[in-house]
Amino acid sequence: MSAHPDLVLRPSWRFVASHPAHFIAFGFGAGLAPVAPGTWGTLLALPLYWLVEPQLEARAFLLLLAVLFGAGIWACEVTGRALGASDHGGMVWDETVAFLLVLFFVPASLPWQAGAFLLFRLFDIVKPPPIRYYERTFRNGLGVMLDDLVAAFYTLLVFAVARTLLE
Repeated sequence: MSAHPDLVLRPSWRFVASHPAHFIAFGFGAGLAPVAPGTWGTLLALPLYWLVEPQLEARAFLLLLAVLFGAGIWACEVTGRALGASDHGGMVWDETVAFLLVLFFVPASLPWQAGAFLLFRLFDIVKPPPIRYYERTFRNGLGVMLDDLVAAFYTLLVFAVARTLLE
């Protein structure tokens, strides 16, 4: 039985602040947005990227992403169990981390980043194969994080083709 059965539909700031895992899984509160929490979780990646990426070498940034991904597995597992919903819509850390990865590889200009944002959201919402497979097969923190990683891969694939055609 979940620790907070009454919170499944609408977790509150109180729930998010009640455990570090909830705070992380809900993207520091971005997942509490009443409309399109996944979009807000994706948008959270932009200021994080702009603040952190210039401070780190490429290898250190990718290592940080691996740590954030691991923290997301833990946070989404703990939070999903507490909510009684393995991939609750308010858990947006998966979008944040996956889009940070996308931002690392796309050119650092507003048009490219905006295009990457739109493509990533499209793949995350539509869930082309095998994204939906991962979402259904892995009903835990890994599954929550993994499906967005595949959406990031698709986004980067489209951008690699676009850059090749444009250059």
